[in-house]
Amino acid sequence: MPTRRQFIQQSSLLSLGSVLSPSIGMAQKKAAKIYTVTGAIDVSELGVCLTHEHIMSNFGGERSYQPNYDVAALKAQVLPYLKRIKSLEVNSILDCTTAYFGRDVQLLQELSEESEIYLITNTGYYGAANDRYIPKHAYQETAEQLAERWIQEFEKGIDQTGIRPGFVKIAADGGEVSHIDQKLMQAALKTSRATGLTIACHTGNNPAVSKLAQELMAEESVKPSVWIWTHAHQMETSEELIGAAKAGIWISLDGLRISGKDTEANQALLDRHIQHLLALKEQDLLSRVLISHDGNSFPRGGAIRPYEGIFTHFIPLLKDKRFTEQEINQLLVDNPQQAFAIVE
Repeated sequence: MPTRRQFIQQSSLLSLGSVLSPSIGMAQKKAAKIYTVTGAIDVSELGVCLTHEHIMSNFGGERSYQPNYDVAALKAQVLPYLKRIKSLEVNSILDCTTAYFGRDVQLLQELSEESEIYLITNTGYYGAANDRYIPKHAYQETAEQLAERWIQEFEKGIDQTGIRPGFVKIAADGGEVSHIDQKLMQAALKTSRATGLTIACHTGNNPAVSKLAQELMAEESVKPSVWIWTHAHQMETSEELIGAAKAGIWISLDGLRISGKDTEANQALLDRHIQHLLALKEQDLLSRVLISHDGNSFPRGGAIRPYEGIFTHFIPLLKDKRFTEQEINQLLVDNPQQAFAIVE
């Protein structure tokens, strides 16, 4: 990547009058790294980081390992949007589109190089959407065999590209945890134990997944800090999130997909996120929180699901609620580095 991309650490969010930069104490993380689609970097280079977005996906389409995007149309839509995101001082994005769900690591690499934003891809399978995107072999193989597939992607690179995943992405449906979703959880934990990769698990309003994850972590001798409860903002109350955060799990409030107009739906999203953040802050648990949008800049060729609301709407609201610059910096800079760092 071009070296001028190192701009981020001292940049200011001009439209918000805010500075996001590494906090005191970041020196202790300098030995840690993360794998982007353009290679390994020191984790401190992530800068302002969006931890749960989709650069592109086939959501709503059929399961397929080869997504077969219209690359020209995709780049025409995605690159200008990534440059818009970069203008908001975002330096890195974790892409949560899994294999069989639209993952294309070589295309991500091209987009990263052309946009000058660090992009991080994943290993794992998406088990939500009624298992629509789980490949057939996942039902036949054991958790150990699935984990070996994912470990090989980390150790040897994905599809002989040399591109290594920077985290594990899995998902579970609502209600009682199914056998296949539990198998994905077990495979993810085995992968994490072997590689050091953090696990982002689509959980939403289903605390049963988090509870089972903690039981499985104990069985696999894996620390809770490797686990992210994604879409946690969907919980109506904060008690379960507080309990999980106290146990060491990361809480991802990643539904800040704000439209261009200040609608009632926008306000409901903002209010729910603020509710949870205030509750976690009161318990001194902001150090366990990640924030993002779950946006998508190319959802099957449709309209962009925006991922800029944190900067246009949420940060001003946080300031109104008396969140400090240091706390905002913690959410967008420090916490992602702690959550995804690999120490080898």
